[in-house]
Amino acid sequence: MYFFLANLSSVDLCFSLVTVSKALVNHMVGSKSISYTECMAQMNLMFTFSNMDSFFLSVMAYDRYVAICHPLHYTLILRPRLCVLLVVLSWVITHLHVLLHTLLMVRLTFCSHNSVHHFFCGLYPILKLSRSDTFINDLMVFNVGGVIFLTPFSFVVSYAYIFFNVMKMPSTHGIKKTLSTCGSHLTVVSLYYGAMLGVYMRPSSSYSLQDTVIAVIFTVVTPLVNTFIYSLKNWHMKRALRR
Repeated sequence: MYFFLANLSSVDLCFSLVTVSKALVNHMVGSKSISYTECMAQMNLMFTFSNMDSFFLSVMAYDRYVAICHPLHYTLILRPRLCVLLVVLSWVITHLHVLLHTLLMVRLTFCSHNSVHHFFCGLYPILKLSRSDTFINDLMVFNVGGVIFLTPFSFVVSYAYIFFNVMKMPSTHGIKKTLSTCGSHLTVVSLYYGAMLGVYMRPSSSYSLQDTVIAVIFTVVTPLVNTFIYSLKNWHMKRALRR
């Protein structure tokens, strides 16, 4: 669990740095500009780390499933080699997905000057500025992106099986302990997937200012609260907060 948490924390840190750092620099120097190259790089990195967030959350759901439903076989099933393999596989799939969208994006044409109505170079705000036909881009975002996001989400559905087994426990203390173990992860998953699917699982033409506000949730709020949500389970953290 701590191995996956360390990877998730690293990805969250990079995710926030990619989006928020440029906005803060522009605010400090009084500029609102970003070059085409920087914009493409920011979009590429944002896609990479957001996909990694999705995969790590699903891997952590599987970790909780094994720990609760097969506790005696936990060390046998989730061996260190398998944990490393899951992380590496997540990176490989993510980079292939990002490469597809990058290649589709660079083929589009843009005017010399554009105004991106966002605080970072997101996929849909950039697509709306293109003078080319973006039908293929929208199709790939909806189909391939849907598979990339919903496949990890199917692992999160394993919590339904966890709760089904938890309710069979004769001990009330055991039920509370299990729900406490899953509660922090489910909170993070709900924040992340709720915002992400609400923004990207529809055509780019319907993108509005309201979606910009929602984007703040998975680019700023979720990475920020992840640390606090998981740390609240730590006994030392609880004692420090009480002091």
